[in-house]
Amino acid sequence: MVERQGIKALDGFTARIRRGIGITGLAGPSGSGKSTLLRLCNRMEVPTTGRILFRGDDIAELDPLALRRRVGMVFQKPTPFPGTVRDNLLTASPAAGSDDLHRALRRASLEGDWLGRDATALSGGEAQRVCMARTLVTEPDVLLLDEPTSALDADAVEVFERAVGDLVDEGMEVIWVSHDHAQLLRVAAEILRIDGGRFAGTETGAETAGTETAGTDADSTTRAGDERR
Repeated sequence: MVERQGIKALDGFTARIRRGIGITGLAGPSGSGKSTLLRLCNRMEVPTTGRILFRGDDIAELDPLALRRRVGMVFQKPTPFPGTVRDNLLTASPAAGSDDLHRALRRASLEGDWLGRDATALSGGEAQRVCMARTLVTEPDVLLLDEPTSALDADAVEVFERAVGDLVDEGMEVIWVSHDHAQLLRVAAEILRIDGGRFAGTETGAETAGTETAGTDADSTTRAGDERR
């Protein structure tokens, strides 16, 4: 459970996200608890009661900074810091070399000479992919996406989705929150539905019909008592 000032953002939520399926979507109406659940996954928020397990470990017992390097997040609104793209990436990984920075940019579908560009003078789609590269430079195991394309135009959405698909092909695990149900059907292998702060079932992605639903596979990414990720 997650309770804030007497209001339960998540209430007795129990679910598990399977490992090895690529993209898991989180769907539900506004205020249902999707973003709260996402923030629980890397300890940007902590549960009032219950546990979140990441690959068998209770994340309450893990170092938060180390966890966030393994479980990175891209937010709804692009938030590049003042300075160059290089400066932004080095903020996340100060010891990263030039090859590491270029690799992160390529994985975010930013080919070419980007490191010297002003990070605050980019288009919305470019800025969001720089933010994704800033997350990827730490080489996370899991990528959390909180409505990352809601402010982008159709062309930028297509580029972003393709970049995430390429990451999945490399073995990245992704949890993607979106109000765009058609998008989740398009990109996700499995969709967890949340309603009123409670787990409301699963839905199979359009291209993976016939797979088992989350919560039935023992090889889940995480398990918990009241909250699971």
